[in-house]
Amino acid sequence: MMQGKHGNIGPRRALCTCITIFLLLIGVTALTLWLVYRPHKPQFKVVGAAIYELNTSAPPLISTTMQFTVITRNPNKRVSIYYDKLSTFVSYRNEPITPQVMLPPLYHRKRSTVAVSPVVGGTAVPVSLDVANGLVMDEAYGVVGLRLVFFGRLRWKAGAIKTGHYGVYVKCDVLVGLKKGFVGQVPLLGTTPGCKVDI
Repeated sequence: MMQGKHGNIGPRRALCTCITIFLLLIGVTALTLWLVYRPHKPQFKVVGAAIYELNTSAPPLISTTMQFTVITRNPNKRVSIYYDKLSTFVSYRNEPITPQVMLPPLYHRKRSTVAVSPVVGGTAVPVSLDVANGLVMDEAYGVVGLRLVFFGRLRWKAGAIKTGHYGVYVKCDVLVGLKKGFVGQVPLLGTTPGCKVDI
């Protein structure tokens, strides 16, 4: 009986060795694929802004309609990007001054650049007195600092393989030149840096 028990150790050990090698091969393959196809974050940059309405005359409600032209780039050579859900809004002093707007799904081919021009606003939004007063003062001064925010979910696609969903959060800080009563395209002041992208 003792010999029989020892006799089973050989096949069992061989099976364990095979499973270990198989798992190692899967791990090495996954690591190689990741290193080859490792996705880089998309890049966003605001290149234009227009303000069609900015009504601060009835605080604490602010009503505004704005349009931003944003260039978004997929820097990956082997990986495409699917934005399944993407929304945007504008904030001032860390408070939203427009409602959220849902954008249509966006497909980003490898090494491609896409321009999006969302129109945001159109509905009055309640804000704090600090934000209402700050906007009035900045508008009188002629320089307003705004933040355009994108958030949603994306997937990466490499060949026939698609990943699960990843949350994406993009913050674009811009300084615009704005005089009270002016409507239309407004200048972007200073050097407009690329947006901060978190995934």
